[in-house]
Amino acid sequence: MKAIILARVSTEDQMQEGYSIPAQLQRAREYCQRKSLIIQSEYPFDESSTKDQRKKFDKIIEEVKKSKETIALVVETVDRLQRSFKESVMLEELRKTGNLEIHFIRENLVIHKDSNSSEIQRWDLGVFVAKSYVLQLSDNVKRSFEAKRRNGEITCNPPIGYINVYDNAGKRIDVIPDPDKAHFIQKMFELYATGNHSTLTIRQEMIKIGFRSKAGKKLALSMIDKILNDTFYYGIAYSRTKKISWNHKYKPLITRELFNRCQDIRKGWGKKPFQYASKPYIFRGLVRCGKCGCAMSPETAKGKFIYYSCTNARKSICDEKVYVPEKDFLKPIYEVLDAFESIPQKKIDEIVEALRKTNENKDLYHKEAIKSLQSEYNAIQARLSRLTDLLLDQSITKEDYDKKLKEMKEKQYEINIQVEDHTRADENYYITASNVLNLAKRAKELFISSEIPEKRAILNYLLQNCTANGKKLEFSLRSPFNHILEFANQPTWLRG
Repeated sequence: MKAIILARVSTEDQMQEGYSIPAQLQRAREYCQRKSLIIQSEYPFDESSTKDQRKKFDKIIEEVKKSKETIALVVETVDRLQRSFKESVMLEELRKTGNLEIHFIRENLVIHKDSNSSEIQRWDLGVFVAKSYVLQLSDNVKRSFEAKRRNGEITCNPPIGYINVYDNAGKRIDVIPDPDKAHFIQKMFELYATGNHSTLTIRQEMIKIGFRSKAGKKLALSMIDKILNDTFYYGIAYSRTKKISWNHKYKPLITRELFNRCQDIRKGWGKKPFQYASKPYIFRGLVRCGKCGCAMSPETAKGKFIYYSCTNARKSICDEKVYVPEKDFLKPIYEVLDAFESIPQKKIDEIVEALRKTNENKDLYHKEAIKSLQSEYNAIQARLSRLTDLLLDQSITKEDYDKKLKEMKEKQYEINIQVEDHTRADENYYITASNVLNLAKRAKELFISSEIPEKRAILNYLLQNCTANGKKLEFSLRSPFNHILEFANQPTWLRG
């Protein structure tokens, strides 16, 4: 009788326990010699039993079916051949027709056409034990993943911009920013946050400065979209299979504030922010309908006249189509720019001097704010320690512990963001006062001489909450430009 030998190993532990493929093949060959079986083929393979990689198993079945005589399938033990009753159906059919005999070496069991019920039950019991092992392995993996998430670790590979750090045994011990790619991710968010870029223009910029995918290819638009939506970059990991999020312990590449700003801009662009990229408009994505809150969409008439109208996405609130010429939107813009331009240089110098005099108060506020935030952080840390003690003493339930732990960790994360914002504000303070004031004075000159993308950047820098009420554009100035106009209109600044 001809024989097929199957040898399989799934884990490193099995390699150490004498289940290695060479060891299995050697015992199977010796078995065939003792039983006068002629070895027709051998199928050694290394694969996890929980993965759907059964190509070689299917090839064995096909080989048995094609044979005109009975084939003896020789394996070390039941769990080397199968891990569920699904395979039993195929094997049982071939056994009953006399095409197949199965020889389990360790169990000293041969299943053939005339096997009795006791032998069949021994086979089924072996399959049951193998299936139980797989289920137990699955439970262990789930518990391991849950423990990793509680510890702030990820259970998959990190996104582009990060790399894994491994120990000598090949086990991941940390995830760190990729020194070659992290700065590209930061640049991408910073560019998009200006409101002056679509995913298409972001892609063009990234290609221009040399950013490539992990495979070394130019980034696809879908990858740009995925990156701009990935919360991992500011500290929140997400499992698509489990649909859950958790705070990870690795270094963020951006702040949550920057991420949220990009999300707000994405909403302003609509579902396909790149669809108008070939034809830029000054107010595209910047103005919303004052009646329903939908975006004001631009279009060109007769090749040169630009109009804006509500998309009327909320027809129950706003169904009237009002076309507003772009020049009408520009009128109040030029009024503000004229106001900045008319500020005398003497007044700007007075404001700068006054800001210098408030520097001592600013320093005091900065230090007190940092100190207060740090005290709050330490207080939460102490509460976390007490919370753990309560859990160990069984004074609270695991459910209550997890809920409180999440609340306090999120609060600590928010504190860290505020500390980061204060620090950044302190670092930038000394270069902003004079520069901002002089920029405001030259804003009209810069606006008139700029191309549309630069005009949009200036408006993003100056304005916020732009809405169209009828044909009138309404907005407020961002800080500190709102204060500059207020201060400039006061008769005097310096006292004493």
